Amino acid sequence: MSEELPAAAVRGTGPAQEAGKAAPDRARADRAPSGRSRGAGRRAAPGTSGDRDCGGSPRAAAGSGARRGSRGARGAGRAAAPVPPLDWSNPLRDPRDRRLPRIAGPSGLVIFGVTGDLSRKKLMPAVYDLAERGLLPPGFSLVGFARRDWADQDFAQVVHDAVKEYARTPFREEVWQQLSEGMRFVPGDFDDDAAFGQLREAVEELDASRGTSGNYAFYLSVPPRFFPKVVRQLKKHGLADAPEGSWRRAVIEKPFGRDLASARDLNALVHEVFEPDQVFRIDHYLGKETVQNILALRFANQMYEPVWNRSYVDHVQITMAEDIGIGGRAGYYDGIGAARDVLQNHLLQLLALTAMEEPASFDAASLLTEKLKVLRAVRLPDDLGAHTVRGQYAAGWQGGAPVPGYTEEEGIDPGSTTDTYAAVGLAIDNRRWAGVPFYLRTGKRLGRRVTEIAVVFQRAPHSPFDTTATEELGENAVVIRVQPDEGMTVRFGSKVPGTSMEIRDVSMDFAYGESFTESSPEAYERLILDVLLGDANLFPRHQEVEESWRILDPVEEYWAGHGRPARYASGSWGPGEADEMLARDGRSWRRP
Repeated sequence: MSEELPAAAVRGTGPAQEAGKAAPDRARADRAPSGRSRGAGRRAAPGTSGDRDCGGSPRAAAGSGARRGSRGARGAGRAAAPVPPLDWSNPLRDPRDRRLPRIAGPSGLVIFGVTGDLSRKKLMPAVYDLAERGLLPPGFSLVGFARRDWADQDFAQVVHDAVKEYARTPFREEVWQQLSEGMRFVPGDFDDDAAFGQLREAVEELDASRGTSGNYAFYLSVPPRFFPKVVRQLKKHGLADAPEGSWRRAVIEKPFGRDLASARDLNALVHEVFEPDQVFRIDHYLGKETVQNILALRFANQMYEPVWNRSYVDHVQITMAEDIGIGGRAGYYDGIGAARDVLQNHLLQLLALTAMEEPASFDAASLLTEKLKVLRAVRLPDDLGAHTVRGQYAAGWQGGAPVPGYTEEEGIDPGSTTDTYAAVGLAIDNRRWAGVPFYLRTGKRLGRRVTEIAVVFQRAPHSPFDTTATEELGENAVVIRVQPDEGMTVRFGSKVPGTSMEIRDVSMDFAYGESFTESSPEAYERLILDVLLGDANLFPRHQEVEESWRILDPVEEYWAGHGRPARYASGSWGPGEADEMLARDGRSWRRP
C-alpha cells in the first residue's frame, strides 16, 4: 500500500532543490528535542531566509542560507542592497504535523516609545521569550526609537536589564548574544526628520547585515496623540513602503481614538499610509489563553453550545477589576476614564466572543464577520440613568495600608469628573440572546485584581425539593477566569452528605497551571509573533473599533451632562448605585 507524499516534499525547482541538498544537515538539526536546543543560541549566518511556510526550525532555515549569508556578512560594513528572500518551502515538513510551532520568517521590529513602561515590562521581555523558545528567525532585529541620547550598547543594556527582570522564560546568555547582535537605537523626536532618516538607514543596514528581507513591523508604543505624527513620518520617509516581495506592518496600542468621530479620522489617516490588512490594533486581552479558550469551550464541545442561549441563560456578567490606582498614569488617564480605557475595547471584545455565532472557520475574516454581527446587534438601555453607573474611588484601605482617593492622586485636578469605575447593562437584539442582559463593569481600587466572564443560567423550572432543602442553592454558572488564575469554574448544586436532603452550591474547577505541563505564554508573546506571521485572528479590525465607539458614545454623552461620578471606598467592590442597578432587575453582582 503506497502512501501519498506531502505536497511540500515534491514542490518546485531551483532554490527549493538547492535547499534540498542541505537536507542531511537539516535532518540532524531537526532531531534536536526542541526549538530551544543548543543550536538556538548560535550566531546564525546573516541573510537567512527562514521558513516561508512558517514550519521547520530556525536552525534548519539557517543551514539552507549559509552560503548566501556569508556574502551578506562581508558586505555588512557598506550600504549593500537587501538580500532577496528565497521562495521555498521546507521539504522535510509534513503539513499534517502540528507538533512543530509556527516560526516567524526573516523580519525585524521597530518600537517607538521604547523607553516606556509597556516596552520595558512587556514588549522587550516578550521578544526575548520568543527568541528563547526558538520562534524568531536567527537574524531577527530590534530597533528602538525614543528621545534619549543612547548608543546601541546603552540600548542593549536597557533591554538586557528588562529581560532579566521581566522575562517569563529562563535567561540564557547564548540566546541573548544572538538577539543583541541585531539591536539598534535611534534617538530623536517624532518631528525630527533627521532621526527618521537615521531610522531608514538603520533598517537598510539591518537588511544587508542581518537578512531581514525588508520585512518590518512598526510598534507604536506611544500616547495616542502621537499616532498621526508617527504614521505621517513613516510615510514621508518611505518606511511604510515595502520593497518588492516584502511587507511592512503597523501595530497600534489602544485606545484607538476617544470617540467615534476621532476613531474614524484616525482610521482614515492610518489607511492612507498602510492597507487595512497591514494595521494590527493590539488588544492584549485577546492574546490571553483563556480568552481564546472561549471559542474552544463553545465550539469544540457538545455539552455547552446547546445551552448557550436565551432558553437557558439568565444573564451574563463580564468583570475586569483592578486593585491598584492610576499609579504614574495621571497624564494619560485623567480625561479618558475607565469606560474609554477598558469597557470600549477589552470588555466589548469579551462580550463579542461570548455571544458570537460559530464562525465558518478560525480565520480573521470569519471571526470579524461574526463579532461584527454581535456588536451591531448591541442595544443600549432606554433609561441610561437607571442602567449605567460611573464612579470614582475615594480614600480608603487597600492591602492593609491607607490609600488616597482619585482626586488626591498626584497630577489629578481636585475637581476632576473622570470615572475610575463604569458599569452598564446591554441587550443583544438577535434570536440567540433576545431578553438576556449583559452586565459589564470595570474599576480601579476594587476588592482584588480579577477578570472573568460569568454565564449565569436560569433556575430549574420545577423543583421537587422543598424550600428548606434548596435555600442555599444559587444559580448554575460557567465562570471563565481570564486573569490571574487562568481557567474555568462550573458551579452547580449537589446534595450535602447526611441524613437530610440539603442542596448547596459546589464548584468544579479547571486551571491551566494544573492541567498542562507548560505555562501559558504572555499575551504579548502570542500577539507579537502573530504580527510577524501576518496572522490577524486576534486583532480587532477598524469596523469593530468603530462599532464599539458607537455603543459607548451615548453613555459618555449622558454622563457628561448628569452630575459627578458616584464615590466608592478604595478596597470595596464599587459604588452602591451599581448594586442598585442590578437589584432593580432582581439580580446581584457576583463576588469574584
